[in-house]
Amino acid sequence: MAKLYVFGIGGTGSRVIKSLAMLLATGVEINQYEVVPIIIDPDEANGDVTRTIDILKNYQNIHSKLSFTDADKNQFYKTKISNITQNFRLTLSDVKNDRFKDYIEYSGLDDNNKALINLLFSEENLNSDMEVGFKGNPNIGSVVLNQFKQSEDFLKFASSFNQDDRIFIISSIFGGTGAAGFPLLVKNIRGADHNLPTWKYLQDAPIGAITMLPYFGVASDADSKIDKSTFISKTKAALSYYEENISGNNSVNALYYLGDDLTKDYPNVEGSVNQKNDAHFLEVVAALSIIDFAKTESSNLNNYEGKAENPIYKEYGIKSNSQSVIYENLGDLTQILLKKPLTQYTQFLLYLNNKIQDSSDQTWAKNLNITTLLTQPFYSNYLKKFNQYYLEWLNEMNYNQRGFSPLNLDVNDTNLFDMVKGITPYIGWLESGGKNYNRYNYMLSKQDKTTSNNGSKEQQFMDLFYTTTEALVTEKYNF
Repeated sequence: MAKLYVFGIGGTGSRVIKSLAMLLATGVEINQYEVVPIIIDPDEANGDVTRTIDILKNYQNIHSKLSFTDADKNQFYKTKISNITQNFRLTLSDVKNDRFKDYIEYSGLDDNNKALINLLFSEENLNSDMEVGFKGNPNIGSVVLNQFKQSEDFLKFASSFNQDDRIFIISSIFGGTGAAGFPLLVKNIRGADHNLPTWKYLQDAPIGAITMLPYFGVASDADSKIDKSTFISKTKAALSYYEENISGNNSVNALYYLGDDLTKDYPNVEGSVNQKNDAHFLEVVAALSIIDFAKTESSNLNNYEGKAENPIYKEYGIKSNSQSVIYENLGDLTQILLKKPLTQYTQFLLYLNNKIQDSSDQTWAKNLNITTLLTQPFYSNYLKKFNQYYLEWLNEMNYNQRGFSPLNLDVNDTNLFDMVKGITPYIGWLESGGKNYNRYNYMLSKQDKTTSNNGSKEQQFMDLFYTTTEALVTEKYNF
């Protein structure tokens, strides 16, 4: 199976990978690629990074218990996510507890080189502690991140890369790590060491990238080195550089631009465990750009000696400008991609959260030996934890600015199928089994009769809930 290597640079990169994992869990298709996330962030304790890593590990553990043959009906968690680096991270050396001036061995330079360094970097830059990242300084990031081409993890990636594989790079353009890391990563991939057996594959690899323009702000803080008033000027400077060195020389095959002028200020946290920004609608859109790139025909992604022959440039827009986006505000193609899988998986989650513990007397539950299944790590550790993250993800986007709130998560046994905002569910006069969760249980029993009893109990469990939720969203919303 061909691989799609997804490099997530900085906190934004990690959050977009998180959204990608959520979409893949719901069954959004990515053209049969195996996804290989690689996070690049010098901040080892970054809250966004550690949360994303835990999500990816739970996803892997769930996927590993399932099969996806023609006989298996479940599509949740279908895409394989693998890792070639420890904890999905590309290790950067000599950044922990290190000032920038120590990293470049400033004290050992002669007077002429010190004078040159003093022209390029301020005293504040030189004394900057890099343990929590580059704090909006791409000039520092460009020096430090240039080391990754010699790193063991980069060599693992390069050595594993095959001719039919693809690469996608996620970065923000208004900070330090992403703005610096994106062009350096492209340069090092296209100019891979010719001693590597895969260097030619890398030189002509299909590369897609999304560069995130400002889509959030940070609160004012006199003690912080991060100032949102500089975001626009940094964006302009980076775009000017990219125009000459990325798009100007056809370095990537597809470049996606994304930003928003409707923003919310996050707490001003320079890094470490407290940097855990709320999930954002634009991070879902960025994840969709990865899926769009994966589905792009290979004939449109040709390269010659490291240059894209017909580079593609894309922006994204919603159908109607709303501060809280629901399905009907999205373009038609986005609705086709998201409506069914997101709604279906959320119905699955609601049943697990609200009814599964009381289901043991149901015939389908007895057939699955549900009481035992719920105590197994597949459910009690991995699926339960992933679903906590999934619910957190939906809620954070709901209250963000611009919000994404297509689903009503507060439904109960009196209005379960009113969960899709803007859509009135079909309610039959004489529905078998009754309404709401009674109808859900009836459909579970009905689907149980046609679900194969082959395979593991975990497989049967997922097959049953996938076919049941699929039948329900088709019946209620005609998705």
